[in-house]
Amino acid sequence: MRTIINAILAINRTGVQWRELNSKYPPWQTVFYHFRQFKLRGIWEEMLDKLVVKERVRQHCQETPSLLAIDSQSVKIMQFIEEETGIDGNKKINGRKRSIAVDRLGLPWSLAVTSASTSDNEAGRLVVDRLRGKVPRLKVVAADHGYKVSFIEHVEQHHGWRVEIAQKPESSRGFVPEKNRWPVERSLGWLNFRRRLFRDVEKTVESSEAMLRIAFISIILNRFAK
Repeated sequence: MRTIINAILAINRTGVQWRELNSKYPPWQTVFYHFRQFKLRGIWEEMLDKLVVKERVRQHCQETPSLLAIDSQSVKIMQFIEEETGIDGNKKINGRKRSIAVDRLGLPWSLAVTSASTSDNEAGRLVVDRLRGKVPRLKVVAADHGYKVSFIEHVEQHHGWRVEIAQKPESSRGFVPEKNRWPVERSLGWLNFRRRLFRDVEKTVESSEAMLRIAFISIILNRFAK
Protein backbone atom coordinates (compact mmCIF):
# COMPACT_ATOMS: atom_id res chain seq x y z
CA MET A 1 0.00 0.00 0.00
CA ARG A 2 2.88 2.38 0.74
CA THR A 3 4.17 1.84 -2.81
CA ILE A 4 0.71 2.49 -4.24
CA ILE A 5 0.41 5.77 -2.30
CA ASN A 6 3.87 6.77 -3.52
CA ALA A 7 2.73 6.09 -7.09
CA ILE A 8 -0.31 8.35 -6.67
CA LEU A 9 1.87 11.09 -5.19
CA ALA A 10 4.24 10.72 -8.15
CA ILE A 11 1.39 11.11 -10.63
CA ASN A 12 0.26 14.24 -8.82
CA ARG A 13 3.77 15.69 -8.80
CA THR A 14 4.92 14.79 -12.33
CA GLY A 15 1.62 14.98 -14.24
CA VAL A 16 2.23 11.66 -16.00
CA GLN A 17 -0.80 9.82 -17.35
CA TRP A 18 -2.04 6.79 -15.47
CA ARG A 19 -1.06 4.46 -18.32
CA GLU A 20 2.46 5.91 -18.41
CA LEU A 21 3.19 5.21 -14.75
CA ASN A 22 6.79 4.20 -14.04
CA SER A 23 7.32 0.43 -14.10
CA LYS A 24 8.82 0.49 -10.59
CA TYR A 25 5.28 0.94 -9.28
CA PRO A 26 2.42 -1.59 -9.40
CA PRO A 27 0.32 -1.76 -12.60
CA TRP A 28 -1.51 1.48 -13.29
CA GLN A 29 -4.89 -0.27 -13.04
CA THR A 30 -4.11 -1.22 -9.43
CA VAL A 31 -2.93 2.29 -8.56
CA PHE A 32 -5.98 3.92 -10.16
CA TYR A 33 -8.31 1.48 -8.38
CA HIS A 34 -7.00 2.55 -4.98
CA PHE A 35 -7.06 6.24 -5.96
CA ARG A 36 -10.73 5.89 -6.88
CA GLN A 37 -11.63 3.87 -3.78
CA PHE A 38 -9.96 6.41 -1.51
CA LYS A 39 -11.88 9.15 -3.32
CA LEU A 40 -15.27 7.43 -3.04
CA ARG A 41 -14.77 6.55 0.64
CA GLY A 42 -13.57 10.04 1.60
CA ILE A 43 -10.16 8.79 2.71
CA TRP A 44 -8.21 11.53 0.93
CA GLU A 45 -10.22 14.18 2.78
CA GLU A 46 -9.87 12.38 6.10
CA MET A 47 -6.14 11.93 5.57
CA LEU A 48 -5.65 15.62 4.74
CA ASP A 49 -7.71 16.76 7.73
CA LYS A 50 -5.61 14.67 10.11
CA LEU A 51 -2.32 15.83 8.59
CA VAL A 52 -3.38 19.49 8.81
CA VAL A 53 -4.06 19.14 12.54
CA LYS A 54 -0.80 17.24 13.01
CA GLU A 55 1.17 19.98 11.23
CA ARG A 56 -0.48 22.74 13.26
CA VAL A 57 0.48 20.96 16.48
CA ARG A 58 4.02 20.49 15.16
CA GLN A 59 4.15 24.25 14.52
CA HIS A 60 3.01 24.89 18.14
CA CYS A 61 -0.45 26.10 17.13
CA GLN A 62 -3.81 25.07 18.48
CA GLU A 63 -5.43 22.19 16.61
CA THR A 64 -8.03 24.37 14.87
CA PRO A 65 -7.73 27.98 13.64
CA SER A 66 -9.66 31.09 14.65
CA LEU A 67 -9.15 32.72 11.22
CA LEU A 68 -9.32 31.37 7.68
CA ALA A 69 -8.68 33.04 4.34
CA ILE A 70 -10.68 32.10 1.25
CA ASP A 71 -9.94 32.65 -2.43
CA SER A 72 -10.31 31.00 -5.83
CA GLN A 73 -8.21 30.12 -8.85
CA SER A 74 -9.53 29.50 -12.36
CA VAL A 75 -7.62 27.03 -14.54
CA LYS A 76 -8.01 25.80 -18.09
CA ILE A 77 -9.23 22.31 -18.87
CA MET A 78 -7.95 19.70 -21.29
CA GLN A 79 -9.88 18.54 -24.32
CA PHE A 80 -12.82 16.16 -23.98
CA ILE A 81 -13.70 17.30 -20.45
CA GLU A 82 -17.36 18.23 -20.26
CA GLU A 83 -18.48 17.95 -16.62
CA GLU A 84 -18.67 21.20 -14.64
CA THR A 85 -16.91 23.51 -17.10
CA GLY A 86 -17.57 27.13 -18.01
CA ILE A 87 -16.00 30.48 -18.78
CA ASP A 88 -14.69 32.85 -16.14
CA GLY A 89 -15.70 36.20 -17.64
CA ASN A 90 -13.23 38.20 -15.54
CA LYS A 91 -10.15 36.09 -16.23
CA LYS A 92 -11.23 34.93 -19.71
CA ILE A 93 -10.58 31.30 -18.83
CA ASN A 94 -12.62 28.36 -20.07
CA GLY A 95 -12.31 25.70 -17.40
CA ARG A 96 -12.89 25.13 -13.72
CA LYS A 97 -12.58 27.13 -10.53
CA ARG A 98 -10.73 25.94 -7.44
CA SER A 99 -11.78 27.53 -4.16
CA ILE A 100 -9.95 26.90 -0.90
CA ALA A 101 -10.03 28.13 2.69
CA VAL A 102 -6.69 28.03 4.52
CA ASP A 103 -5.34 29.00 7.93
CA ARG A 104 -2.41 31.33 8.67
CA LEU A 105 0.04 28.51 7.88
CA GLY A 106 -1.50 28.05 4.45
CA LEU A 107 -3.00 24.67 5.39
CA PRO A 108 -6.33 23.87 3.72
CA TRP A 109 -9.43 23.23 5.80
CA SER A 110 -11.94 23.11 2.98
CA LEU A 111 -11.89 23.15 -0.80
CA ALA A 112 -14.26 22.83 -3.74
CA VAL A 113 -14.03 22.57 -7.52
CA THR A 114 -16.75 24.11 -9.67
CA SER A 115 -17.11 25.38 -13.22
CA ALA A 116 -15.15 28.56 -13.88
CA SER A 117 -18.44 30.33 -14.59
CA THR A 118 -19.54 29.81 -10.99
CA SER A 119 -19.38 33.06 -9.04
CA ASP A 120 -17.01 33.44 -6.11
CA ASN A 121 -20.05 33.91 -3.90
CA GLU A 122 -21.60 30.57 -4.85
CA ALA A 123 -18.31 28.65 -4.73
CA GLY A 124 -17.43 30.36 -1.45
CA ARG A 125 -20.69 29.28 0.15
CA LEU A 126 -19.91 25.68 -0.82
CA VAL A 127 -16.46 25.93 0.75
CA VAL A 128 -17.66 27.38 4.06
CA ASP A 129 -20.52 24.89 4.29
CA ARG A 130 -17.95 22.10 4.11
CA LEU A 131 -16.25 23.58 7.18
CA ARG A 132 -19.19 22.58 9.36
CA GLY A 133 -17.96 20.69 12.43
CA LYS A 134 -14.26 21.11 11.59
CA VAL A 135 -13.39 24.52 13.06
CA PRO A 136 -14.98 25.10 16.48
CA ARG A 137 -12.65 28.04 17.20
CA LEU A 138 -13.26 29.87 13.92
CA LYS A 139 -14.35 33.50 14.24
CA VAL A 140 -13.22 35.31 11.08
CA VAL A 141 -13.17 34.48 7.36
CA ALA A 142 -10.93 36.79 5.33
CA ALA A 143 -11.87 37.36 1.68
CA ASP A 144 -11.29 39.86 -1.11
CA HIS A 145 -13.73 42.25 -2.74
CA GLY A 146 -14.89 39.50 -5.12
CA TYR A 147 -17.01 38.05 -2.34
CA LYS A 148 -20.20 40.09 -2.18
CA VAL A 149 -23.05 40.70 0.24
CA SER A 150 -24.74 37.34 -0.42
CA PHE A 151 -21.60 35.48 0.68
CA ILE A 152 -21.17 37.66 3.76
CA GLU A 153 -24.79 37.21 4.80
CA HIS A 154 -24.63 33.44 4.29
CA VAL A 155 -21.51 33.08 6.44
CA GLU A 156 -22.81 35.28 9.23
CA GLN A 157 -26.38 33.96 9.31
CA HIS A 158 -25.70 30.24 8.84
CA HIS A 159 -22.38 29.89 10.65
CA GLY A 160 -22.00 32.90 12.93
CA TRP A 161 -18.57 33.85 11.60
CA ARG A 162 -17.51 37.38 10.69
CA VAL A 163 -16.33 38.08 7.14
CA GLU A 164 -13.43 40.49 6.76
CA ILE A 165 -13.00 41.98 3.29
CA ALA A 166 -9.44 43.00 2.47
CA GLN A 167 -8.37 45.01 -0.55
CA LYS A 168 -5.04 46.57 -1.49
CA PRO A 169 -4.91 50.37 -1.89
CA GLU A 170 -5.97 51.58 -5.34
CA SER A 171 -2.70 53.50 -5.71
CA SER A 172 -0.53 50.39 -5.21
CA ARG A 173 0.97 48.45 -8.10
CA GLY A 174 2.03 44.83 -8.44
CA PHE A 175 1.62 42.25 -5.71
CA VAL A 176 0.84 43.71 -2.30
CA PRO A 177 0.32 41.26 0.62
CA GLU A 178 -3.13 41.87 2.08
CA LYS A 179 -3.66 41.45 5.79
CA ASN A 180 -4.90 37.95 6.69
CA ARG A 181 -5.37 37.05 3.01
CA TRP A 182 -1.85 36.50 1.73
CA PRO A 183 -1.61 32.88 3.05
CA VAL A 184 -4.32 31.72 0.64
CA GLU A 185 -2.53 33.39 -2.29
CA ARG A 186 0.62 31.51 -1.29
CA SER A 187 -1.25 28.20 -1.01
CA LEU A 188 -2.71 28.61 -4.49
CA GLY A 189 0.83 29.32 -5.71
CA TRP A 190 2.04 26.03 -4.21
CA LEU A 191 -0.34 24.17 -6.48
CA ASN A 192 1.42 25.57 -9.55
CA PHE A 193 4.40 23.34 -8.77
CA ARG A 194 2.29 20.20 -9.25
CA ARG A 195 2.28 19.31 -12.94
CA ARG A 196 -0.97 17.35 -12.62
CA LEU A 197 -2.62 20.60 -11.53
CA PHE A 198 -1.13 22.88 -14.18
CA ARG A 199 -4.46 22.41 -15.93
CA ASP A 200 -7.53 20.49 -14.87
CA VAL A 201 -7.19 17.13 -16.60
CA GLU A 202 -9.72 15.21 -14.48
CA LYS A 203 -13.03 14.13 -16.00
CA THR A 204 -14.98 14.68 -12.77
CA VAL A 205 -14.88 17.39 -10.12
CA GLU A 206 -14.58 14.67 -7.47
CA SER A 207 -11.29 13.57 -9.02
CA SER A 208 -10.18 17.20 -9.30
CA GLU A 209 -10.85 17.76 -5.61
CA ALA A 210 -9.05 14.51 -4.77
CA MET A 211 -5.98 15.65 -6.70
CA LEU A 212 -5.99 18.97 -4.84
CA ARG A 213 -6.10 17.12 -1.53
CA ILE A 214 -3.31 14.79 -2.63
CA ALA A 215 -1.16 17.79 -3.56
CA PHE A 216 -1.57 19.29 -0.08
CA ILE A 217 -1.00 15.88 1.51
CA SER A 218 2.30 15.66 -0.37
CA ILE A 219 3.29 19.20 0.66
CA ILE A 220 2.66 18.46 4.34
CA LEU A 221 4.46 15.12 4.20
CA ASN A 222 7.48 16.89 2.71
CA ARG A 223 7.49 19.21 5.72
CA PHE A 224 7.59 16.24 8.07
CA ALA A 225 10.58 14.84 6.20
CA LYS A 226 12.74 17.95 6.82
